[in-house]
Amino acid sequence: MHVPLRWFVLVFGLATATLAVHAQAPTAGSAASISPLRNPDVAALVARLDLERYKATIKGLTQFGDRRQGTERNRRAVDWIEAQLKSYGCPTERLRYTYNPQPPGAPPQPAPVDPNAVPRISGGGRPRGVQTRTSVNTDPLKQPDERLRKLNEEPTTPGPRELVYCTKVGTVHPEEMYIVSAHMDGHGWGEAANDDGSGTALVVELARAFSMPDVRTERSIRFALWNNEETGLNGASAYVEQRQALQGKEDPPGSGRYPEPRWLGMIQHDMMLFDHGMPRPDGTMSPEQRPEADVNIEFQSTAKRSAEAQQLAWFLHAANEKYASDYPAQVGPHMTNTDSTPFMNIVAAVSLRENERGVHVGAGWDPQWHQPTDLYATYSDKDFRLGLNAAQTTLGAVAELTGAALRR
Repeated sequence: MHVPLRWFVLVFGLATATLAVHAQAPTAGSAASISPLRNPDVAALVARLDLERYKATIKGLTQFGDRRQGTERNRRAVDWIEAQLKSYGCPTERLRYTYNPQPPGAPPQPAPVDPNAVPRISGGGRPRGVQTRTSVNTDPLKQPDERLRKLNEEPTTPGPRELVYCTKVGTVHPEEMYIVSAHMDGHGWGEAANDDGSGTALVVELARAFSMPDVRTERSIRFALWNNEETGLNGASAYVEQRQALQGKEDPPGSGRYPEPRWLGMIQHDMMLFDHGMPRPDGTMSPEQRPEADVNIEFQSTAKRSAEAQQLAWFLHAANEKYASDYPAQVGPHMTNTDSTPFMNIVAAVSLRENERGVHVGAGWDPQWHQPTDLYATYSDKDFRLGLNAAQTTLGAVAELTGAALRR
């Protein structure tokens, strides 16, 4: 059947207009429809991200070594992060919890069984091709830098823990928010520059950009830096346990203040820099970034909120198309073993990283993972730029989702 060209033009124009309208008015609890149009204010905000600033923030974090939880270097790193956030005008708070792991050799304690629960740690997909063994380095002598070895020598001890977050309060819907997060602890006797200095610096830089005095958002944004990720997502889990029931409650009543706005989505960032491809058959890695390097966006297909999470993932993918300067994005369904996992049955939760966590990182695609070689000096400007593109992706998406605009 022949259809006049003018009908195609009309239909396409109506569809584009509809997408643009939906993108300007997100529905609570889900991502907005995807607009193909760049928002000029959002583009201007993304342009405020800077490679050298991003690198400097990662470098600042490395002064605390691997930032292993339960150590003085970890506590000083939390203080340093809080000082950065405060300096940008982002009001900070701390969440306190206690980490008391089972002593070595003690029989495991069975967890309460919830028949309706989806397992928190789900599969990361099936690795293909060449695989190399991954592990956590616990040998201080594998760190040749005596200064860094000395810095990292204090062992972890159980007890009280703290994590820090700050909040950009929305002007129209302060009772609703998106969580933008990373974990600030590491281990392995290096500097934890990539795992997860790269994600922590990304969140800190986004907090800086959104906290500028000419930036207004309709909805709130919380920038959270989790602790105790390396011990089993304990900091993020403590946040969910303590604050889930507080969502959307005005306190005090009539004040217009919402200490815990209702969660609309959660975006985690964990290891942003190293995409050099699959190991070679002899187990060695290419020293160069692979030509196909990209930003991986993962949701978990078995989560109770998988449909909403997939929608959020594709919204981030569209934001990458519009606002990222160098690297494309790829969406996958195998989010696993990351701080978005405790959220994934409650709200749309996704994770951005350098590679797929289970299929790639778990198969040896990042030889610095939990090793003494996870150092600032290990990475090239191309590696850092990959992390910056992830920052551009998230900033663009969150700015659209929260109705960001610049005051003129």
